[in-house]
Amino acid sequence: MKIKCGTDIIEIERIKESIESLGDRFLREIYTEGEIQYCESKKAQKYQHYAARFAAKEAVFKAISESLPDKYALSWCDYEILNDETGKPNVKITSLDPSKIENIDLSISHCKQYATATAVAIYK
Repeated sequence: MKIKCGTDIIEIERIKESIESLGDRFLREIYTEGEIQYCESKKAQKYQHYAARFAAKEAVFKAISESLPDKYALSWCDYEILNDETGKPNVKITSLDPSKIENIDLSISHCKQYATATAVAIYK
């Protein structure tokens, strides 16, 4: 068994500026419809949640990139970060070969200025 870890931190203001300046074009390039619905439901704190999902996608990529045949063939929307019924964030990757990775555990956190995420991939 092999374990790989990825982590990322991002300034929430950076994501806010990208969304405000590029609008829907940025949102549709980075986030799935489910992620957009989730973040928009957070009203005044939506930018914290968008940034947290951005950091999560970066962290997951770092944890799984060596298992990808072509690490540049994976798009931002091939990942989906949503919470389960208990509020725990999970990742679904549509183009990942399930025979290589047994599990990906994900932790997300944010405050007023930063969002961070850590992903741990357990390989078969």
